[in-house]
Amino acid sequence: MSRSPMFMRLALAFGGLLIAAGCSSNSDEKASSAGASGSGSAGAAASAGTAGAPPAGSSGGSSSAGSAAIGGSSGSPDGLGAGAGSTAGAAGAAAAGAGPGGALRPFPQHRFGTFCTYPTTPDDAAARSAYQAFKDATVTAEGAGGFLRVKKPDSGTVIGSTVSEGIGYGMILAAYFADQAVFDGLWRYEQSHLDTNGLMNWEIGPDNVVTAGGNGGATDGDIDMAWALIMADRQWGGQGTLTKPYLAYAKALIEAIWTNEVDHTRGNMLMAGDQWGGGDVTNPSYFAPAYFRVFGKVSGQVDNWNKVIAANYTILEKSLNAASGNASNGLAPAWCDSSGKPVEAYAGAPLHFQNDATRVPFRVGQDYCYFGEPRAKAYLEKITTFYSGVGASNIVDGYDLNGTPHPEKAVMGGLQAASFVGPAAVAAMSVAAQRPFVDQAYARVATQTLTAGTIYYQKAWTALSLLMLTGNLVDLTAE
Repeated sequence: MSRSPMFMRLALAFGGLLIAAGCSSNSDEKASSAGASGSGSAGAAASAGTAGAPPAGSSGGSSSAGSAAIGGSSGSPDGLGAGAGSTAGAAGAAAAGAGPGGALRPFPQHRFGTFCTYPTTPDDAAARSAYQAFKDATVTAEGAGGFLRVKKPDSGTVIGSTVSEGIGYGMILAAYFADQAVFDGLWRYEQSHLDTNGLMNWEIGPDNVVTAGGNGGATDGDIDMAWALIMADRQWGGQGTLTKPYLAYAKALIEAIWTNEVDHTRGNMLMAGDQWGGGDVTNPSYFAPAYFRVFGKVSGQVDNWNKVIAANYTILEKSLNAASGNASNGLAPAWCDSSGKPVEAYAGAPLHFQNDATRVPFRVGQDYCYFGEPRAKAYLEKITTFYSGVGASNIVDGYDLNGTPHPEKAVMGGLQAASFVGPAAVAAMSVAAQRPFVDQAYARVATQTLTAGTIYYQKAWTALSLLMLTGNLVDLTAE
């Protein structure tokens, strides 16, 4: 969960506001980003390869060996086909040709869908290098209780702490780069820090103890971990070194999110976490519609998750309005209520488009690239018009809702943040005419020098952005 250094959890009881201290990660982009400690991690990244230039708006890439569909009926209860996560499924994929280390869908995948326009010359080597850099700087066994964790070398309420958001990012990357040892180590760490609802306590100190105020789940991290578990099932099948299959863990986590982190009293608005009570507040950047479509398929609850998608698209649309000055630019607030009005979710909470909100175009961009969602397209056109008008080289790490620059660490025309430039590039992939901007923004992220902010967050978003821009962050259930 992305929060500011003095984050306060919100709970409402009988109309009274009860505040319990808590703290955040992304808007803690306030510590120095100089110097990362390089703790290596187990597990090697997958095989090399450089993508050719995909045709604009076409399915120009071909899948790697081992990405053949697992045999079985598409009518299975989880919607993934018989054998997904099963011995039979793994055997079938192995017969088709498993990749390095037993990966069924090894990196690179090169699935350039028909809805989005990808960079002209996407480079797999840059994505792989970015993942390695993320691992070297953040993935460690130190303070992980015999497992692995993603540390924040220069940020957090306690320097060197771990947040559930980071575990989610690390698991997503490990699944797509077929790094099973890292994936299993991160998930086993997560399982050692559960709250009473079976969700990971959102912040754990370097001493392997929940920090003061770090109790309770964070919806964004939980959503990303659930997605990663589904992708792990498609990548390896079975359970690896875990005690249950990846798919079983995914289903349990999806159910916990539905039960504890979706506000069913407010039309299925996403909550910030499982301990936020009845507060009318949400973080638009936690909304991951592409993931929710797959959650519905996996859980057999398509209608329920479609309701979550519809409710939160409506909130996003309402958050762009004349009163906030963002009706046409797509700059969503960091926090808002169910009517879309920016609200101070806790004392000192940001209201502008900052290091949480920057994820909105990335997550909505996935929904368009994977599923061609018209509501996604409408939003992405707005923010792409804004970003392309600014220019790829001038994007800073924060904007007031009316578009006025509100930088934290970035300098216009100078040091930039991958957490902003990467999502801007992903958003622009929805507009074929914006390929020049996509190319420019992609090229900047591929340098791996957009470090304005904290080490953990910028390295994570460099790797995630390059994975998406090279056609490798894809829906592996779509077979």
